[in-house]
Amino acid sequence: MLKFIFLTMLMVFSVRSWVVVQSLVFISTFIFGLYTVNNFCWGHLSLGFGVDGIGYILILLSFWITALVIKSSQKVADTGNFPGLFLGCNVLLLLSLVLTFSCSDYLLFYICFESSLIPTLILILGWGYQPERLQAGVYMLFYTLFGSLPLLVSLISLGSEGGTLVFGLVPKVASTGLLSLIWYVCTVFAFVVKLPMFTVHLWLPKAHVEAPVAGSMILAGVLLKLGGYGLVRVCPVFVGVGKEVAWMWVSLGVIGGVIVSIMCLRQTDMKALIAYSSVAHMGLVLCGLMLFNWWGLSGAVAVMVGHGLCSSGLFCLANMVYERLGSRSLVVSKGLMNFMPSMALWWFLLSAGNMAAPPTLNLLGEISLIISVVSWCKLSMLGIGALSFFSAAYTLYMFSMSQHGKYFSSLFSCCSGQVREYLALMLHWLPLNVMILKGSTLVVFC
Repeated sequence: MLKFIFLTMLMVFSVRSWVVVQSLVFISTFIFGLYTVNNFCWGHLSLGFGVDGIGYILILLSFWITALVIKSSQKVADTGNFPGLFLGCNVLLLLSLVLTFSCSDYLLFYICFESSLIPTLILILGWGYQPERLQAGVYMLFYTLFGSLPLLVSLISLGSEGGTLVFGLVPKVASTGLLSLIWYVCTVFAFVVKLPMFTVHLWLPKAHVEAPVAGSMILAGVLLKLGGYGLVRVCPVFVGVGKEVAWMWVSLGVIGGVIVSIMCLRQTDMKALIAYSSVAHMGLVLCGLMLFNWWGLSGAVAVMVGHGLCSSGLFCLANMVYERLGSRSLVVSKGLMNFMPSMALWWFLLSAGNMAAPPTLNLLGEISLIISVVSWCKLSMLGIGALSFFSAAYTLYMFSMSQHGKYFSSLFSCCSGQVREYLALMLHWLPLNVMILKGSTLVVFC
């Protein structure tokens, strides 16, 4: 594990060469992926670092998405828009993610968890499109800090009570009184905002709409998974309180997912629609993680990985449309199938993944999550059914609005796609559909 941390640090010093950094990230992803051939077990490092199965699969996802981000952001290099600084921000973000997923100490985890905010903010403010990116950055900053400061106080309290902050050694909070409930909410709230849960999700669509393609891809692909990973780490400490208030999280996750799915049906901005769909998917992940059962955990990890690949690919597609038409509006970008027929195939394939159609990894994860939630409460079938229906509805709405209909009258010619773009889309779609053949790997990791 230590060799990969040093390799990521090495990339910081080679940010002047676009091809070198891109090749290094792809090579390190391939080498890191070879570890799945062997039976993976917990690996310890010094200085409070170590990695288990869930951390491993998320580190692998971080390397893969970062490589695809650099592949999809070729326009930054072509236009000379500070490519060295852009690569530096992406590599520093990758380093903070690798350190976060390989921490074995709660305080170190908190520091690395919060450090990922700085490169993301620089990406949004430096390479965003509209002047509103300042407002989007402030939203993201204050939402995250509002949730993270109570977490720091909670972790210090856990350390003073138990004498240690190492994963697995922190004593469980067994009491279920009011003080324990407040303590639990303060600990969990930072990760729930990062996930994000409905009612604290407003920062996500704003950040996505104003971010460049790199910011959107890394935000949807990996940064939202920090919230789920944090819940996996802190919830076992509060098992007693967590079981008492599980109904609240399941209600917010399912009902909030349905409300957000209906909101998706009235969006006209492609990136806003894809961002809101992330909130709906993560609502189901929240339900699975808060129920403390094996089906919920394995399904949540599968959906997090599948959503990271699928949503990142959709943002990549939306950026390709934006570069050609100069607009992300579904009204302006109607009839794209007439100009980009081969690109319409990728719209269809990734839209099928977004609605959890077979044979994507999202299907495996959502089946596990539905089993988990329905076995906990039969009444939740109504909400889960509505969530699945509207999830398919807004995905079909996005596909039909963008690909069919009469094209925009001022559009006379359009490049159907470059080899680099098709390669980036294929590298999103292939693992999303191939990993279901080895779904037991994710289950073993959990």
